[in-house]
Formats: sequence, C-alpha cells, structure tokens
Amino acid sequence: MTSLRIATINLRNRANRWAERRHLLVAQLMDAAPDLISLQEIHFPIGQGRWLRNQINNRLTGSSKRPYRLIQKRKAHLINGYYEGVGILTKLPVLYTDWVNLGYGGRVALRVNVELPSRQALDFVAVHLHHTAHDKEARLEQVVKMAGWLNGRRRISRQVIAGDFNEIPTGPAIQYMKQGFRSAVAERWGHEPLATFPTVLLPDVDWAGCLDYIFLSPGAGVVQDARIFCQHPAEDDDTLYPSDHVGLLVDLHLPE
Repeated sequence: MTSLRIATINLRNRANRWAERRHLLVAQLMDAAPDLISLQEIHFPIGQGRWLRNQINNRLTGSSKRPYRLIQKRKAHLINGYYEGVGILTKLPVLYTDWVNLGYGGRVALRVNVELPSRQALDFVAVHLHHTAHDKEARLEQVVKMAGWLNGRRRISRQVIAGDFNEIPTGPAIQYMKQGFRSAVAERWGHEPLATFPTVLLPDVDWAGCLDYIFLSPGAGVVQDARIFCQHPAEDDDTLYPSDHVGLLVDLHLPE
C-alpha cells in the first residue's frame, strides 16, 4: 500500500495581516507535512506561492529547490489573473500539468498528474469556485465543466480534487460532486466539518459554514484519517490565525 497525505488551504492572498500570519502558516504546514497541497487565493504580485515554497523548503532541507515543487496558475482573466490564482505544492514527481477555465472572472482548475512511489499516476486538482453566495447555479456549472474535463481525454482512475468550493454541503455543486466522487471528511466521520470558514482572523463575519472539501474518485484509495488543520492561533495573539479558512488534511492508503 502507498500512503499519501493530502491538504488544502485558502491563503487569503495578502489580506488580513499577511506579514504577521505568514510564518504561522509555514510552521503549521511543516508540522502537517503533506505530500500534496492545494492552495487557493495565491497573490501573484508579491510572489506569495514562491515565498511559501521557499520558506518551507529552506527550513526542511536548507535548499529552496526541495522537497516541494510549486505549480501555479493565474486566473484566466486579464485583470483578475494579474492578482490571483491557485497552485499546488508537491513532493511527488510531476508527469504533466494542465488546467481548465471555469469562467466567472476566469477561475481555473489546475491539474497536476504525479507519479506515486508505486509508479502509478494520480491526478491532483486545485480549485477555487465562484464566491457569490447566492450564485449556486454558477458553481454547479463550474463543477459540471470540471468533471467533464477530468473525465475527458486524459482520464485516469486515481483523482483527488481539493479546494475552496464556496458552497455549503447541501448546495447543488457539492451534491453533484458527490454523485461521482467521495468526500474524504464525510467518509471518515459521517459528515462534513461544521465550518471551515471563518477563523477569528475575520472577527466581524456573522456567518460560518463548511466551504472546503477534498473529493476522491472511487479508485483513489482508502481514507485512513481526515481532519482540519492550520487551525491554531499564534501563542501570543489569539486573534492571529494562518488564514481566514482552516485547512483540511487527509491520509490515504492506495493499493499497489
């Protein structure tokens, strides 16, 4: 059996005290030590994804080049794409990458096809769906398009989709995903987290709910554990968190 640890976390770009919380984020990612990490709301003008990779790698090995490689993709939009996108940090060898435009401001899904220690391949997908709460049909449209893309020309049996879906568990986009994929957290615990957003980093938000998910294809292995992470405040400031979202962390066992 191949063991694999997978994570997702929304970075909240450079907003809400980034300079103060960034080292907290690095420390908690290092503690979790995922093999694959889906990142959302990467702020491109400050090189946020590269900074995060370099910090983790330098602290782990003294080299910015290992163990993580960064693959990232800006939004497919002239203005929005300058500022923001999604990315993946991977310890595993990359066989190929591609992406699909999901619309609504040029949001994208990014796929990285990686080689497992067993020499088999796995698709790991980072996604961040449309954010307007009442636009449920927009998110449904996006996941239908994403599923068609993943099941198209390069379809493989091992697929993991991780990210901020901006949709509660009863929403149509999540219900559609569950027709063809398994939610790792729900499979482990029988339900989704009560809330993955917000943390106390956003003290004035008067709503909380589950917006983040890790979905697995039927052939993507057995869930050994699933939990939230990046949920601890700074020791000297209980209002400072790694992000406005908590992350999800999943341990998988995959047959050889």
